[in-house]
Amino acid sequence: MEYEILRQSLQKNPKIWLVTGAAGFIGSNLVETLIGLDQCVVGLDNLSTGHMSNIQQIKDKVNREQWNNFQFIEGDILDEAVCAKATTNVNYVLHQAALGSVPRSLEDPSKTNAVNVTGFLNILLAAKEASVETFVYAASSSTYGDHPDLPKCENIIGKPLSPYAVTKYVNELYADVFHKAYGINSVGLRYFNVFGPRQDPDGAYAAVIPKWIHKILHNEPLRVNGDGTTSRDFCYIENVVQANILAACCDNKHKNTVYNVAVGEQTSLMQLIQYLKTELSDLDEQNEINVIHNDFRDGDIQHSLASIHKIKESLGYQPSHSILDGIRTSLPWYISRFREY
Repeated sequence: MEYEILRQSLQKNPKIWLVTGAAGFIGSNLVETLIGLDQCVVGLDNLSTGHMSNIQQIKDKVNREQWNNFQFIEGDILDEAVCAKATTNVNYVLHQAALGSVPRSLEDPSKTNAVNVTGFLNILLAAKEASVETFVYAASSSTYGDHPDLPKCENIIGKPLSPYAVTKYVNELYADVFHKAYGINSVGLRYFNVFGPRQDPDGAYAAVIPKWIHKILHNEPLRVNGDGTTSRDFCYIENVVQANILAACCDNKHKNTVYNVAVGEQTSLMQLIQYLKTELSDLDEQNEINVIHNDFRDGDIQHSLASIHKIKESLGYQPSHSILDGIRTSLPWYISRFREY
């Protein structure tokens, strides 16, 4: 497998990586994997949505020598000086820092634009000045907007349905222009509904899987937007980590484009509830599940399913976890953490 070969190669020839949003869900999982591969890692986060507890969990899981290869910078991507410091002598940038959530962007489009567009431009400029080898960034499946076709293919998009989707599309445009104007190599990864350990269940903008697991464990009703037929291509975090590392190290001929990062499986919200019920029951969690149906949420697309042909053919990506694999792998973590509050 391409990914395993690359992991072995990196251990023999360590690189210097910058992970923005390093204390967040996706960022901290990237940091953990990279440190475990004996890489030198710089983590940047302003801790607005990330948590130092995620960094502490990494420290607890790696050895002292690996931990000494990690440098954490508490700083903001809106600060150009911070971006310049973080990218110094870096080989690869994995840019994950952003304000996620469609509803949040509808409530505060200005702040979403500041972080996701101005912040993105700041770190991209810094990467250009530092002559990094590859700039990998978190794009989004929201870019497909109102285009109805399934599965979603990278070369066909519709009109954005939210300010968040606009910002993520602007990221792709900037990356393309920077390659043509300045020669910086980049790869955009359009994530599809990522889930897994360290994903926050709290707040109005929490992703559905951790939020629902938390509610089930606390005997609270599950609120479903719409009739439950809304579907998503849920992608376990290990698949996303694999895609980032492959993208950073791929041949130049496969850079300066965007790839879907998903599993290629469609799961409805009601199917998801059944999966959670079955898997929790297998772990002797016999909680009753009550479902309340709300109206469809503004800015949401009803169905999402990715074509992953391009990333498999170009980067050698092979998803290691289906949605059920991911739920089974992460449930013990969710249960151990969510029982505490």
